[in-house]
Amino acid sequence: MKALKNWRYLGRSSAGIALEVENRHRLVVKVLENALIRVVLLKDGTYRLDRTWAIAPEGDVPFDGRTRDDLAGFSCPDFLLEEQDGRLVLETEILRLTINTPLAFVWESRPAAGEPWQEIARDRPQDAYMIGRRDHRNHHFMRRNPDERYYGLGEKAGGLERTGRRFEMRNLDAMGYDAQTTDPLYKHIPFTITDKGRLGAVGLYYDTLAPCWFDLGNEKDNYHLPFRAFRAADGDLDYYFSWAPSVLDIVKQHHGLTGGTAFMPRWGLGYSGSTMAYTDSENAQERLMEFLGKLSEEDMPCDSFQMSSGYTAIKGKRYVFHWNTDRFPDVETMTRAYAEAGINLIANIKPVLLDDHPLFKEAAEAGLFIRDSETGEPEQSPFWDGYGSHLDFTNEDTVRWWQQNLKDKLFSRGIPCTWNDNNEYEVWDDEAVCAGFGKPIPVNLIRPLHSQLMTRASFEAQVAHQPKKRPYLISRCACPGTQRYAQTWTGDNFTSWDTLRWNIPMGLGLSLSGFYNIGHDVGGFAGPRPEPELFLRWVQNGIFHPRFTIHSWNDDGTANEAWMYPEITPLVRNALKFRAQLIPYLYGLLHRAVTEGEPMLRPLFLDYPNDPACREAEFDFLLGRDLLVATVVEEGATSRRVTLPANEEGWWAFDGSSWHEGGQMIDVPVALDTIPLFVRGGTVLPMAAENLRSTPSSDTLRTWRIYPQPEGTPDRHSQFYDDDGDTVYALAGESCLTRLCLSRTGETVHLDWQRSGNWQPAFDKVTLWLAGAGTLAVNGTERKTGETIDFTVSQS
Repeated sequence: MKALKNWRYLGRSSAGIALEVENRHRLVVKVLENALIRVVLLKDGTYRLDRTWAIAPEGDVPFDGRTRDDLAGFSCPDFLLEEQDGRLVLETEILRLTINTPLAFVWESRPAAGEPWQEIARDRPQDAYMIGRRDHRNHHFMRRNPDERYYGLGEKAGGLERTGRRFEMRNLDAMGYDAQTTDPLYKHIPFTITDKGRLGAVGLYYDTLAPCWFDLGNEKDNYHLPFRAFRAADGDLDYYFSWAPSVLDIVKQHHGLTGGTAFMPRWGLGYSGSTMAYTDSENAQERLMEFLGKLSEEDMPCDSFQMSSGYTAIKGKRYVFHWNTDRFPDVETMTRAYAEAGINLIANIKPVLLDDHPLFKEAAEAGLFIRDSETGEPEQSPFWDGYGSHLDFTNEDTVRWWQQNLKDKLFSRGIPCTWNDNNEYEVWDDEAVCAGFGKPIPVNLIRPLHSQLMTRASFEAQVAHQPKKRPYLISRCACPGTQRYAQTWTGDNFTSWDTLRWNIPMGLGLSLSGFYNIGHDVGGFAGPRPEPELFLRWVQNGIFHPRFTIHSWNDDGTANEAWMYPEITPLVRNALKFRAQLIPYLYGLLHRAVTEGEPMLRPLFLDYPNDPACREAEFDFLLGRDLLVATVVEEGATSRRVTLPANEEGWWAFDGSSWHEGGQMIDVPVALDTIPLFVRGGTVLPMAAENLRSTPSSDTLRTWRIYPQPEGTPDRHSQFYDDDGDTVYALAGESCLTRLCLSRTGETVHLDWQRSGNWQPAFDKVTLWLAGAGTLAVNGTERKTGETIDFTVSQS
């Protein structure tokens, strides 16, 4: 490695400036927005990888990537530039960047014109930038201050705050991981948030797909003041620096920068069944049919079933696109039965063909695999108790082959949705060759990209198959941009109380990093079968996550099923039915995530940054802005301490029995049937009936639960969203948006509402429910709890 010290100014363009570094390298600074600046260091003046698949301010990028110098989607505002005694000072309306000698940056911000500049970040004054002399490694070091808190990095174990720890980005199939300590895990998200308190927040996204490391205070060096470090094994040093008044604003900025969230169908928010035990059984089809029967017998809501890879098995191994007809003798009959029951089937697919796969020779002869760096033959990597080769999704022929097989082997048999799994691409021949869409690329430079392109290939195949419907996909591995196509989850967790607890901040870390539509394997995937209390508490927690799936591969061969323990089955049923009632609220959160960039899952401090107690609440979280979830995560608990964030509106117990002032901790007595849940004052919560399916056609009853704020507090505004559940035209007007305002004067609670859009939901009446005592006036007319109001379409 070589430290970079000397530079000279080369000139400016309409969007930025360029420097020459050490007489050979090129450093470019581009002003993308007033609060967003990109910095890229080009070894010997050229890109190692000249495309990006993450940066998508206009919603998506070409399949073969976006040119890194593409400025489409950015406003590129004007900026001031001044040379001062060997320094350069670049200034926008919000950010000021000073470039010093030796090469080091100082960043300042101001919220508004005329206000004083305040330092928000600076590089380490010595050896801030380092680059490999004989390879493409790159390092970036910044000063670390004691008053900073670090968040982000996506799916990471342990506490939500990352300060003082070291993390690696290297995708692994980490089955049975320890949710408090294991690193690395499945996802590659090189994005950090620095919370500067009163100085706002800083976002730092390194646009690299190569293995990299973040040290946020673990490392010490006597020759340097406290620092933080980014180190990459390959690629270009290319980072996006942003500032905003709050962490929430930075989260939303990054979410928009990487293309936003997929608008999946409404049924994707319902309970999804899954277990490897079914499809690994020799009578697999029979067991899947029994699942349908048990749902009906147990009167439990369900919207989908995720078919694990056992349907592709030959002698215990997995062979994507192969059907084990002994286990599934009549696939079409099964898929037809599921379709008639209104339950969507989602098939597990994998991007590796074992070397004895029936299609291996065909794929090898067509050149569809990543190639070994020495022999040029298909690379060979361990996979599912054998060796196999990874499909190369930077090869257009591979994409076409993949999509044709989806059509022939799944879609034609009645399975239109895909579960893109085992896509971590553990190819450790770092120089193995990927086609690169005509420009070969070593796999080490783009390993997690293949998981994204695999998912996108599946997405586009599903769109082609059902062009009028929004597709539903899942992907386990991901990098920034994958959320544009799929829902994800925290992988193959281990069955334990610790996992139940620590999966909560793990999921919140994903949400802070731009991945909003997430969840966990409820009940635990690997290890022992969960005992009844643990299983129940996991279900009670899982119902508050966008992805709600009970999944398992238990050591004893049993399946985690909603009815697995008769003594608690009524309580599990209650939880599933409560989830069904929450679908309208959850769907509204998904709509706001898609259209406004609002996170669905939110750590308490995100909305209450000035409440110190909210920083410490690792296992409490908000679902949207209005539901405070504090489920029981301790074995044998008889009470649950709940942090109620400080606000003017206070917090209602969900059942409306009590109102609590914000800014305190309370102890809630709990029994097995207790799900501690609180609602922010001023909230109107839309609730469905206990529908067995979340299809809008079955959503014929709607209740508005009204939780008033105290007199003298500001009006609170909210909105509900409805459509037919899967049309691609929903955001173009085939929908219904209801806007509400809740206020209070004395004993009277005022609810004013209006609706727009040209879609009429299946319900034409709304039942009113009011927490606490008082008079209710709806659009100026006095109403009572239990009354209904008309809700018929009005053209907007």
